[in-house]
Amino acid sequence: MSGDKRSGKGKGYGTAESPTMSNGHAFQSETENAEASASDDNTLDAILVRIGQFGRYQIINYVLLCIPMVFNAFFSISYVFTASTVVHRCNITQCDSPSSLYEEPWLNFTVPYKNSEWDACNRYVNIFEVNQSLITDPSSDMCAPEYFNNDKEKCGNDLKFRDEEKTVSTEFGIFCDDEWKLTLAGTINNVGQFVGIPVGGFFADRYGRRTMLAFAGALSALMGIIRSLSSNYYMFLSFEFLDMAVGSTLFPTAFLLAIELVGPKRRVAAATIITIFYALGEAFLGILASQIQNWRWLLRVLYAPAILQILFLWILPESVRWLLSQGQEQRAASVLRRAAKINKRPLPEDQLNELIANNQTKLLQANESQYPIRRAARFFIWRIANCCFCWFTHTLIALGLSLNSVNLGGSKYNNFMLNGFVQIPGLLLPLIIMDRIGRRYSLCASMLICAICMGASAAVGSDDYAGSLTLFLIGKLAITCSFQILYFFTSEIFPTNVRNSLLSLCSMVGRVGSMLAPQTTLLAKYYAHAPSILFATFALVSGVLTLGFPETADKVLPTTIEDARDLNGARKIPTDRNVETEEEVPRRMC
Repeated sequence: MSGDKRSGKGKGYGTAESPTMSNGHAFQSETENAEASASDDNTLDAILVRIGQFGRYQIINYVLLCIPMVFNAFFSISYVFTASTVVHRCNITQCDSPSSLYEEPWLNFTVPYKNSEWDACNRYVNIFEVNQSLITDPSSDMCAPEYFNNDKEKCGNDLKFRDEEKTVSTEFGIFCDDEWKLTLAGTINNVGQFVGIPVGGFFADRYGRRTMLAFAGALSALMGIIRSLSSNYYMFLSFEFLDMAVGSTLFPTAFLLAIELVGPKRRVAAATIITIFYALGEAFLGILASQIQNWRWLLRVLYAPAILQILFLWILPESVRWLLSQGQEQRAASVLRRAAKINKRPLPEDQLNELIANNQTKLLQANESQYPIRRAARFFIWRIANCCFCWFTHTLIALGLSLNSVNLGGSKYNNFMLNGFVQIPGLLLPLIIMDRIGRRYSLCASMLICAICMGASAAVGSDDYAGSLTLFLIGKLAITCSFQILYFFTSEIFPTNVRNSLLSLCSMVGRVGSMLAPQTTLLAKYYAHAPSILFATFALVSGVLTLGFPETADKVLPTTIEDARDLNGARKIPTDRNVETEEEVPRRMC
């Protein structure tokens, strides 16, 4: 759900991976701000504390910023329903009539039964095929076992559907051997995100986060509405790409705006809660899709309200940190005065003046020296490779499970809804376990639990719906938990001056996993449990390899390459202080 995270003159701009894929970047940005606070007393954070860390002003804007998170969930994974295959079987000329149903008693001798369902693309050969043109009554005596043998034939698009659902598949005749075109929509969607996230970051750096949020949301809504008018498959595919190319920046932009609104002690809660709204968006998508089973109208319902995001230009404040990075100190001061007024808290002018003076000094010193990326790569080649593989594994499994949830059996809408809801405890669990058992062991244990559940689901079999669904949900919870930990962990294992670049590299490689994830559903056509075995294998291997990372819990963030190289022996942050400094809080968040 990759890309760079830059803002203005060196400030952070987060990026998103899929589904919850930007908080690690944002936390890392806040960490670097915390490191800078040692020398400049973090005046902006001090002002946020003074005017209220999560007062009325922050709550109003925070609620508004949760809206694009929900829309981003709709936009990034709606293809699960719009480009899904529809349950069908071959039409049997000798037996089927306009009033016949998907389930009929004569299917036992006319259609093969495999993987706990009727074969969607093959039927048994009628031994009197030469006489089929003479058949006028589908309920004729020729609909009997003696007229069919065990040889199979493909039925093309001569199909009988179980439901009234209308998707791209039914409208454009994409079935059986052409079903790869349906999964291609998911891959194209993720290619659009791969392109859109760094491009969106560039424009947000140049024109502001609020501006980018408003225009990206409205343009993405427009692309979705046009997609609902598609006259052919290739038009649908083109606007699937354009939708994500302009709209994938919604998650990271809204995320950073949200956590920058609040004080240091509230950032962990703010980051976790707003990420949960993405999971809620996925669950709500399942509910809407169950009620609107026409892909064109589903897109219109999902996208039309999102056009109103253009109003953010007038109702949302611009990021104070971005304004400062652009040298627009007076606009930043105006935003802070308004926040103080709404929160009914005093804000001395001398503190604002100190903020402006410090910011002007920092801008003059912006061209500081940095460590060469090549030198860092030589020191951390194994760590970088392991990190890239870990990100690839997480994006592949996290998105792959969401896409395969609709193939579990039972109601695909309920399965997808549960897939969204189960992510909520997965996002909260890291806050409990990371500091208690450490980042490395938390990450490893979560991935191994996912691997065990995926392997066990293959052993349970698809006939046991309750068992396979339970194992699926536990596995999804585990990979969500480990993905959240990975965001924190990756931002702590590299030194400050190359952290942005190496974190972006890992997440960009991870995006390849999300591009491949839609294709995993095709594996089930060859072996029903192939996707589960694939996910289990990657989770097991990557989970074991995470033990090769250094532990970073309660340790001072590495500033130099030498600090990062010696993390296993790094000093720990004191834990016996009664009052946390503004520097310590963001460090513990990462």
